[in-house]
Amino acid sequence: MAIAFNVDRLASIRTPFYFYDTNILRQTLDAINTETQKHDNYFVHYAVKANTNPKILQVIREAGLGIDCVSGGEIEQVLKAGFPANKIVFAGVGKSDWEIELGLDKGILCFNVESIPELEVINEIAARKGKVATICFRINPNVGAHTHANITTGLAENKFGIDMQDMEHVIRLAQQMQNVQFKGLHFHIGSQILEMDDFIALAHRINDLQDQLEAAGIQLDIINVGGGLGVDYKDPQANPIPNFKDFFAVYQQHLKLRPHQTLHFELGRAIVAQCGALITKVLYVKENAIKKFAIVDAGMTDLIRPALYDAHHRIINLTSTATEEDTYDVVGPICESSDVFDKDIPLPKTHRGDLLAILSAGAYGEIMASGYNCRPLPVGYTSEDLA
Repeated sequence: MAIAFNVDRLASIRTPFYFYDTNILRQTLDAINTETQKHDNYFVHYAVKANTNPKILQVIREAGLGIDCVSGGEIEQVLKAGFPANKIVFAGVGKSDWEIELGLDKGILCFNVESIPELEVINEIAARKGKVATICFRINPNVGAHTHANITTGLAENKFGIDMQDMEHVIRLAQQMQNVQFKGLHFHIGSQILEMDDFIALAHRINDLQDQLEAAGIQLDIINVGGGLGVDYKDPQANPIPNFKDFFAVYQQHLKLRPHQTLHFELGRAIVAQCGALITKVLYVKENAIKKFAIVDAGMTDLIRPALYDAHHRIINLTSTATEEDTYDVVGPICESSDVFDKDIPLPKTHRGDLLAILSAGAYGEIMASGYNCRPLPVGYTSEDLA
């Protein structure tokens, strides 16, 4: 089922704006639950940094997922949306004191700890409050992912996690502390990963680390493998639902999970990317000696991924009735040369006033928008809003 556009309703709204098809979102969540319900000990936490639109959060909460947060602001947002605190895991290399205090006060499920200094601060704050913080250690597994360099997180050169050679040492430190309770290990090797071999490599690395820890007398209750599953940006209308079956099967087949352990996932992009599109209007069609430019009213302030990651989003013309095509660079109005959504793409002959949809924009779109050039932030609407 492809994302459905009610063009008449879309045309009545001031552009640019985000449009979310909640039917696609619900189908995506159903596909996840179909796979995870085969296993009593699999738990999925939505990585809320991908999209915090309240209406999106409501649908995800209704599907029963937990939450993965990377800031205190995200914790506040998801609690406001009705997610229970005991389904929240909190990651991030730079947790501030007030964020740690918030997590402790609200009783979140787990802090994913990324350094010894962070461990010491959590223990100190928990002691001051008379609480015990449940923690997992994020381990950097030095497993490469076939993705963009800026969204690779599992290599030794990245800022994330604790080096494998320090793993046993930091666990021993935690076990000596009175106000933290060590429960397990957390991993995340990157985002927009489409090759299952990357996840297989992670599973094998976790197996080796578990064997090493058990030989040292250390037992784990929680294994958290993060997220990272990618989506089809090239043909999202044909493939709106990511390959969850193979993703979860990797861990069922390759990860040697102990009977008492729970396995946690942190999916973000794979849940929300394909249900969303950025709707923008063509302001001008400009032509020079070598190019045709479709200049639209959305810019990198509304969707920064192409400028930041050289990311590709398929663009379609929703209103052109032309049968012939032309080739365009689709660009925005921001005073930056990087304000380009795509170059040399075929579109039906395009004119001023046409509506374009920039697809696969439900993740890291609205949430990363900025007010650069004093532009207003884009509004997000769901298909239910426009029914």
